[in-house]
Amino acid sequence: MQSTNRKLKMPNSLLARKAAIDQVRRWVDDAKRIVVLTGAGISTESGIPDFRGPQGVWTKNPAAEKTATLRHYVGDPDVRRLAWKNRIESEMWSAKPNAGHYALAELERRAALHLLVTQNVDGLHIAAGTSPDRIVEIHGTVHGAKCLDCGWHGPMEETLDRVRAGEEDPACLECGGMLKSATISFGENLVPEDLMRSQLAAAEADVFLAAGTTLTVYPAAGLPEIALNKGARLIIFTAQETPFDDWASAVRRDQLGDVLPALVELI
Repeated sequence: MQSTNRKLKMPNSLLARKAAIDQVRRWVDDAKRIVVLTGAGISTESGIPDFRGPQGVWTKNPAAEKTATLRHYVGDPDVRRLAWKNRIESEMWSAKPNAGHYALAELERRAALHLLVTQNVDGLHIAAGTSPDRIVEIHGTVHGAKCLDCGWHGPMEETLDRVRAGEEDPACLECGGMLKSATISFGENLVPEDLMRSQLAAAEADVFLAAGTTLTVYPAAGLPEIALNKGARLIIFTAQETPFDDWASAVRRDQLGDVLPALVELI
């Protein structure tokens, strides 16, 4: 990739910020295929902590990352018991969509949203009203459980009821195998169809919006590079610097619950 010279600097004065957002709005308005990639940053305003931010779950407790790493999960019963305990206590069960989620749902109705790819497993985009057929939950969903041995899938709530009843490490009722959430752990392959659909959409995009993601976790972080290489305009709305900032046409550090509604309202 070559660094673009067309980056739109986002100034601090209110008037200048409105003008900058209006420029982004024109790009979105003119687009024929918009692809959005969201990460943990969009759900922090719903009370779900991110992982790598200053107050992130893994930043504050690096050992907690083991529960999301397949080899530790499979090899250590204590890690599995902790994972199930954390799942019951997760903020995701009480979280509600925030203004950023609702704005992206409205974007589907007002503009040419082709696909929303989310690295989040909380289901809040669907809860906010984005059409399920326009979403790829590329890292899976916390609302499902699966067996690593026989491939059984079922609702997470049924398995959590067993944990609440005293099963610290519940086994599959079909085959006795190992259960885990239907999320993609480190060391676990993505669903090939989900990855292919996301990559094809990125290659077809003329505007690619990355919101609330550090763009460091691959393969999802490779999607903006695919879009850029095909000539798309990259827009980044996230609190932290990303490896793609120098190639973006616009970068904003505002709260997503502010900047996304401000953008969509202009369309």
